[in-house]
Amino acid sequence: MIAVDTNVLVRYLVADHPTQARIARERLAELSTDRPGFICREVMIELVWVLRRAYGFSREQVCREVEELLATEELEIEAAHDTARAIHRYRRGDADFADFMILGAAQRTGASTVWTFDRSMRRLDGVSVLDATDS
Repeated sequence: MIAVDTNVLVRYLVADHPTQARIARERLAELSTDRPGFICREVMIELVWVLRRAYGFSREQVCREVEELLATEELEIEAAHDTARAIHRYRRGDADFADFMILGAAQRTGASTVWTFDRSMRRLDGVSVLDATDS
């Protein structure tokens, strides 16, 4: 198994640096089901952030790219089920992808709620937004 970092995936998907994009394509083509690439949760979260913020991908574009990675047999995605659920919810635009990944991990481990100060998460089931108003 070969761990794949965010910047390799970005070069592969965006091809904004010709030499690095070529190398990324060649290396990823070497992967197989017997010798898969591994993408950890942190890389997936960072990838979504970079594609949105640095490259201006729409939510839909990001969702399509992540779904293609999830469908690639030569890649093992850590917490693939959480990632697929997070992408499904992210597509609707309720919160950030990272928030959905946090919520998915919490639910998978049996947490009764997620405490946060992030008001954008208030509409999500399983989230308690803490009151931070001064008394």
